[in-house]
Amino acid sequence: MKIGAVFPHQEIGDDPIVIRDWAQAVEDLGYSHILAYDHVIGAVHADRDPKLWGPYTEEDAFHEPFVLFGYFAACTSRVELATGILILPQRQTVLVAKQAAEIDILSGGRLRLGIGTGWNYVEYDSLNENFDNRGRRQEEQVELLRKLWTEPVVDYEGDYHRVERAGFKPLPGGAIPIWFGGFAPVAFRRAARIGDGFIFGSGQTQNLEALAAVRKELDTIGRAPEEFGIEALLNYQSGPEAWRDEILAWQDEGADYVAMRAQALRGQGDGLSSPQDHIDVLSTYWDVVGDLAS
Repeated sequence: MKIGAVFPHQEIGDDPIVIRDWAQAVEDLGYSHILAYDHVIGAVHADRDPKLWGPYTEEDAFHEPFVLFGYFAACTSRVELATGILILPQRQTVLVAKQAAEIDILSGGRLRLGIGTGWNYVEYDSLNENFDNRGRRQEEQVELLRKLWTEPVVDYEGDYHRVERAGFKPLPGGAIPIWFGGFAPVAFRRAARIGDGFIFGSGQTQNLEALAAVRKELDTIGRAPEEFGIEALLNYQSGPEAWRDEILAWQDEGADYVAMRAQALRGQGDGLSSPQDHIDVLSTYWDVVGDLAS
């Protein structure tokens, strides 16, 4: 099983040297991949109807994942680059296809595109996209993305997209893996039908329960579990006494990846005090669990 690290958007700061040093420490220590979250803008939560339920506000910092991965493609040589997740329906599909293809080409085929629908309707509104039909549009987006990555000229008409005898160059080496994320049964069903894998982003207990739900969906449609990838996000704040047990539990489940996240989480501690701390904990965690990586 591969062990990666979650890029600590909120706490890493904006010094490009520190960001480079963090990514290179991930690679030098032996982590398999870097996983990055996605939000374009944050919104004030107060006095919203309907209420914004997600954890992030206008105070939270997020580096744009495609630009970030372009930087990482140049300053690393081995680690996989995974979005976990990109909020796909709030972005233009053809532009995402182009950006993802470029990252995949410049990184030597290291991109894995994790996608989801998100929760922040203010962000959708600000990007001039429809929040209400985001799930249906996402399914069509996945279909179109795969065509754009593998066909030099695409002629496509769906409910939400029209591409008339057009394509882009350069193309990636093939269809980029598309993994899903989310917390609701509809996300599990959609991933089982059209996804290459699932990134589980809750706590350990909730993640294992969600895995069982996804596997039930795979069984319902007759899809072999070994054809479907599994990744779980694990919390540094769980403490050294839990780190190995958490990874071993996912090994027992046949997971392909786990990724350690060290930034502050609701109910999981106060986070770290400096960007340098985020570089240092990479070694601390790897010293305890690195022998479990394969």
